[in-house]
Amino acid sequence: MKVIVDEDLCLGCGICEGLAPEVFSLANEPFAEVLVDPVPEEYEEAVRQSVEECPEEAIIIVEE
Repeated sequence: MKVIVDEDLCLGCGICEGLAPEVFSLANEPFAEVLVDPVPEEYEEAVRQSVEECPEEAIIIVEE
């Protein structure tokens, strides 16, 4: 699985970072950035939950 954050939509609310800190970070940008590519299998469920919880629908999953 690959995950992308749409920088134009992301407000930097931090929900994704709270759910999957191994995958998302707000430390360096005003929007979430993806830390790993591809996403390790053990984090895929947390990423899917992040997609569901994102208020701006800024997270996109690309299945490989």
